[in-house]
Amino acid sequence: MLKVTFLVPPVIVGTHPAERSSGCTRVVYPTPNIYELQVAACVEQHYQTAYVDCINVPQSLDDFLTKQQSSQADIYIMWTVNLSVLNDIEVTCRLHQALPEAWVVLLGPGASYFHEQCHVDERTIVVHGEPEMTLMELLEKIDNQSDWSAIDGISYLRNGEHHRTKMRALMKDLDALPFPARHLVSNVTYRNPKLKRTPYTTMVTSRNCPFQCIYCVPSSLTFAREIEYKQYNHRKPPISYRSPEKVAEEIRHLHSEGYKAIGFMDDNFIWNEQRTTAICDVLRETGIVWGCQARVSAITEPIAQMLGQSGCMYVDLGVESFSNEILEYVHKGITEEQIYTAIRLLQKYHVPVKLNILIGTSPLETEQTIKETIRKAKKLQVDQLMINIVSPFPGTQFYKMAMENGWIKDGEYVPTDVQRESILNYPHLTSKQMEHLLFTSNLRYFLSPRFIWKQMRQFRSWSDFTHALRSLKIKLFG
Repeated sequence: MLKVTFLVPPVIVGTHPAERSSGCTRVVYPTPNIYELQVAACVEQHYQTAYVDCINVPQSLDDFLTKQQSSQADIYIMWTVNLSVLNDIEVTCRLHQALPEAWVVLLGPGASYFHEQCHVDERTIVVHGEPEMTLMELLEKIDNQSDWSAIDGISYLRNGEHHRTKMRALMKDLDALPFPARHLVSNVTYRNPKLKRTPYTTMVTSRNCPFQCIYCVPSSLTFAREIEYKQYNHRKPPISYRSPEKVAEEIRHLHSEGYKAIGFMDDNFIWNEQRTTAICDVLRETGIVWGCQARVSAITEPIAQMLGQSGCMYVDLGVESFSNEILEYVHKGITEEQIYTAIRLLQKYHVPVKLNILIGTSPLETEQTIKETIRKAKKLQVDQLMINIVSPFPGTQFYKMAMENGWIKDGEYVPTDVQRESILNYPHLTSKQMEHLLFTSNLRYFLSPRFIWKQMRQFRSWSDFTHALRSLKIKLFG
């Protein structure tokens, strides 16, 4: 039987670990990579499976490789995002040097886009896009020592040439997937400062988003799916849903396992009132506190009421700007008035609101529009405000626009942490100006007496407070 090890490698290139479930920031607080754990759940049904997290259970690469000398896996799998690409390529090289008979398989958006750079030798394989079916077919063929070179959805190096097969069709039945293999990371305590309850985990009930925001890659799985699908179809992939019944079954399972908090990682959690009601009913039944991401246009009065009645402790609303002109330019599909309406409804039913602001999403942005958006956001007195800088992610319409107009510093995309760095230079707004606006705005907001007092009242233990304080330090200062 094949021995498979999922590896979250230590940082050997750079200084800060990448957060691999969202994929565009450095780690602020530990979050389980639910997408990788979903893949691991498929693998462990057929093969001996281990999960080694060198970030949350710290160990050096040398220590890891030394241990592998006596218990070497046949295949090492890494979930690679843009911010981790250079690190993971170097780790792959080191793995092959120390364990030359092992295979390395790279999943995720970083590997999907930078696949040729990831082909460090002929025992490295990249799985593109949605990974489960492709990886399982690949492992089966390796296990049977049969030819895997023509299976859909992979790329590899052979005789010095890069090869890429045709796109793998997307999964049609997400209910057929096993629940994520959370037991493989039971040695790590995960926390979400917005929920302030443990044990905490994440969960996904759908894949992808139908909306056309020019800059957006909401999660690392979405990004991987979109990169692959757009390559062949020139449009976003369709949304895939799990049934409310299967979602309810997993929530009840998590409750029986003792989980007290869930962060839903769906690009958009709220699709309609009927589906949301079915999921909220079981959340209320179990008493689990939870949070999600949603569009302001999805917040109706019945939705807001059911969120308030079912233990929802935050809704992340991606508003980006309070300028209707900018919102229209970036194809956000919402208006300033819809933002106010959604917030009023959520506050009416005592649902905490987190507003996400994105600096620099269009050439219409100026220092004044940024300051005005932040001023309006603060005036609403929501529970939390998150400000980041847009990045021209390859595969998005914004990347194409930025390349055509020469907005990218040094002429080409390089992965950046959107929480503190910018590679954009508009003629009237530089990367340094945006970074300064971001830092000073965050500093004033997170160190304001109102924010500190509100957060202090919600902590349930000294441990929760110290972990939140550590996360805030990392967010502000790295």
